Formats: sequence, C-alpha cells, structure tokens
Amino acid sequence: MKYANQIGALLAAVVIASCFITWIKIPDTAITISGFATEGTRYGKPGLVNVVMSSIAILLFLIPRIWAKRANLFFSGFNLAWAFRNFILLSTCHAGDCPDRQPAFFIYIIAALLQLVMSFLPNQAIAKK
Repeated sequence: MKYANQIGALLAAVVIASCFITWIKIPDTAITISGFATEGTRYGKPGLVNVVMSSIAILLFLIPRIWAKRANLFFSGFNLAWAFRNFILLSTCHAGDCPDRQPAFFIYIIAALLQLVMSFLPNQAIAKK
C-alpha cells in the first residue's frame, strides 16, 4: 500500500490517544478505568506499555529503512498482544461486578490490530544486488 506507513503511524497515535480516554465503567462501585487512571483497582497503568510501544512504532513507521520495517513488526505485534491482554483483563467480570466497556476501549483494540496490519504492508523499495 502506498500510504501504509502514514496510516500505521496515525493508528499508533490513535492507540496512544485512546489510553487517556475512559475504557471501562464499573457501575456498582462507580469506578472508571482508562489506560492511566485505575483508582480503586489493582491494575496499575495498563496503557503505559502501549504508549511506549506505539511511540517506538511511530518512529519506525517513519524511518525509510528495511531494518526499521522489520523491527516494527515486533513492536506492533507486542503492542497488539498487550492491548489484547488489557482487553481480557479489564473487561472480565469479578465477584459479580461486570464492567461496561466504553467505545474508546473498542477503538483502542481495533487501532492496535490495524497498526499491526499496516506494519505488514510497508511501502519500502528493496534494492536487488
């Protein structure tokens, strides 16, 4: 694809931005969870790894070298794995309290998935020797 690198960098920025928006609301305890605000739970900061991996992926999407495209597969794949981990961990019912998933949580997981897809389709010319 012609614009896979730019779309991938944009999707990585969407993953970063979605970490600052509410992901989960637990209605019985009035707890809201985002990538960095998890007060009232023991989840820590689940979006921190995604911000680091997506920041590195943005740089690798924009570097026009073959090693950057290959390394980007790892960082984008790890980013998707961590997003999937957060999706499973945070949206599971605990002790009868089932969370309400917010639209930003779905945007987060879809953007991480599409970021990995864009890392498979770089617009990189390979010179033949």
